[in-house]
Amino acid sequence: MIKALPVFHNNQYNKIIRQATSSCEFSPRKTQTLVPEPTMSSSVGLIIPCKAAVAWEAGKPLVMEQVEVAPPQALEVRIQIKYTSLCHTDLYFWEAKGQTPLFPRIFGHEASGIVESVGEGVNVFQVGDHVLPVFTGECGECRHCKSEESNMCDLLRINTDRGFMLNDGKSRFSIDGQPIHHFLGTSTFSEYTVVHSGSLAKINPLAPLDKVCVLSCGISTGLGSTLNVAKPKQGSTVAIFGLGAVGLAAAEGARIAGASRIIGIDLNPKRFDEAKKFGVTEFLNPKDQDRPIQEVIAEMTDGGVDRSIECTGNINAMISAFECVHDGWGVAVLVGVPNKEAVFMTKPINLLSERTLKGSFFGNYKPRTDLPSVIEMYMNKKLDVDKFITHRVPFSEINKAFDLMLKGEGLRCVIDMEK
Repeated sequence: MIKALPVFHNNQYNKIIRQATSSCEFSPRKTQTLVPEPTMSSSVGLIIPCKAAVAWEAGKPLVMEQVEVAPPQALEVRIQIKYTSLCHTDLYFWEAKGQTPLFPRIFGHEASGIVESVGEGVNVFQVGDHVLPVFTGECGECRHCKSEESNMCDLLRINTDRGFMLNDGKSRFSIDGQPIHHFLGTSTFSEYTVVHSGSLAKINPLAPLDKVCVLSCGISTGLGSTLNVAKPKQGSTVAIFGLGAVGLAAAEGARIAGASRIIGIDLNPKRFDEAKKFGVTEFLNPKDQDRPIQEVIAEMTDGGVDRSIECTGNINAMISAFECVHDGWGVAVLVGVPNKEAVFMTKPINLLSERTLKGSFFGNYKPRTDLPSVIEMYMNKKLDVDKFITHRVPFSEINKAFDLMLKGEGLRCVIDMEK
């Protein structure tokens, strides 16, 4: 039983429930799976004390603390995190390299959980729904959300500098009255968290939460960059630059699309054996070549590959990914995030020769509308998620996940919040 601290009177709780009419509801592009009838949580409207892994300083081990999680306000949802995993974005901002540090903070954004309570104006979600929190969102009202081509919501687009909720500019986390900063609007390294309702995807309740948690960020980013943006045809040749989790997810997308050759490019030869599980058929290490890798790829594919996906964020890899696609129909998709000062340079003739350069954000998936269909790909055995999960640790040992990533070991480490 949760020991909760009251902050509202019962008549205020009832008012919130009666007023649950969403101002941001929209018509989805795909039908979502129905879930069982929910039961009201006994902690609705109360502050919940729970465990959270708090980053107090850049690069220092996370500290397990008891935090107080406030109830959700208008258009917000409080969820119980069941499983979370560590993404390189968490590591990057934890190290505080190349950006303004913001501490103390609760990191985490790749996770699965169950709705504990909803704030005023939320009728898309109910208590008991199984959900994935997402670092970006879908308000359903802006031009991007109404467009069939974009997933870059004006209201809920990723903001790494924001440490508080949009509703009131305040945190829902505190320790002895001290506010603790949010991260990417998700902060999943906590047993309970509060997110904007537009940054949640309701999923099939039969999907195993300890596996599909990894689909809320990196895996879907790589998968969608291939299936939704590059769109290789059956029998295509595809080059994947970077064979980390995102790159291997892009390779998985190429395999699903029926590519005949999937060429993996990486500086670490230890990744090549693992990549075979994801459909990669050939491997190249730029360090082993005596000329630009794009020239090597063009020669071995009779003029260039049909599609390429760049997943490193290295500007030289981006240029190579573009210049290695075939003229006339080749498409290169950039997924990795470069240094903000980096400049992309190529000869204009490469574009005039009818090569196409595209960027991709979260695989062009609209979180609330499209992620349920990615879950169904897994449930229907079209997408193999299990092979991305290489390690598991209890929440009490979350720092082990950071150690593994720092050492470059494994793909995804799933953290069990109940251990």
